[in-house]
Amino acid sequence: MRISKRSIHKLALLALIGAATAALGQDAIRGADQGDARQAAANQGQASMDRLENAVARGKQAAGRLPDPRLPRTDNPADRKRAFEGLRGRAAMPEMDARARAAQARGEASLAAERERQAKALRQALGLEPAEEQALAKAAPAATAKGWVPVLFVSSSMPISTLRNYAVQLERVHGVMAFRGVPGGLRKMGPMAKLTAQILRLDPGCEGPNCVMRNVQLIIDPIVFRQHGIVQVPALAMVPGDPTQAYCERDDDSPRAAHIVFGDSALSGMLDEYARLGGKEEVSHAQALLANR
Repeated sequence: MRISKRSIHKLALLALIGAATAALGQDAIRGADQGDARQAAANQGQASMDRLENAVARGKQAAGRLPDPRLPRTDNPADRKRAFEGLRGRAAMPEMDARARAAQARGEASLAAERERQAKALRQALGLEPAEEQALAKAAPAATAKGWVPVLFVSSSMPISTLRNYAVQLERVHGVMAFRGVPGGLRKMGPMAKLTAQILRLDPGCEGPNCVMRNVQLIIDPIVFRQHGIVQVPALAMVPGDPTQAYCERDDDSPRAAHIVFGDSALSGMLDEYARLGGKEEVSHAQALLANR
């Protein structure tokens, strides 16, 4: 039986329609599968967020129920006694104590080294040669025949010119210039170092580390002021022994002068007044040194 062309065309058209229908069906199935996967992922994400929120809420509730970490206060003497007995009865740890002491010693040594480094830099900046300053610090004043040393009590509030004039005279008699304290307090040594340089420099206009200094010791000693009842300056005392000894190494029973001379006058006039008060023997050597110049 012969097939007409029209039948062939119909058959081809039906085949194409069938193939297209099958492809559309497969796409619909794949689309449905992808939609289900996205929905499942979204469901899992929401479930994770719900679990996280529940965990955070439980954590906040548990934190609210925690006890106060601070030690409870008690006015019960028995409780305090038990607490202190527990502290005293703790197990000794010699190794830990030794390490702590060694660490403290290292820290103190490091701090002392740093202070010395800064002090050296300050002395150089102010023109106080380290070698010269150390020599001045170590050189004990030349005592008189009976061991009396002229100590002139002064203040940083006095004019620099007056302090410089006294330094010239004290150098001749190997005397000492004493201050009660430090300008600005003991925590600020810079102003005192500057004042020292201004007083001791031979040339007041000299700057730098090569300036020549007078051989006069300056001390900061509140104890010697208290011992001698110094309420005004300048004042002169002939102190037996070594007045430059550190005041932290002395006590109120250390030797002191028999007389005090007050008044803003030349050192020679103050020595004469000291002799008139009964200290002729104490000032005789100092007066002789002044007379020989």
